[in-house]
Amino acid sequence: MLIIDSKDCESIDKALKKYKKKFEKAHILIQLRDRQSYTKKSVRNRMQVLKAVYKQQIQAGIIEPAR
Repeated sequence: MLIIDSKDCESIDKALKKYKKKFEKAHILIQLRDRQSYTKKSVRNRMQVLKAVYKQQIQAGIIEPAR
């Protein structure tokens, strides 16, 4: 749970801005998406390997990065 300490003289807009920054830094949305469906450990490992290969190919100049 995110808690924002706001002062009495602080506006709602500033408090909301602080909340959004904390929310983004905590990676809550990413965790929620990950928990929506279970992925096996072998599938997660395979995805990590494929990402690493892709990044190495981009650095080597073999392929162009997707935009």
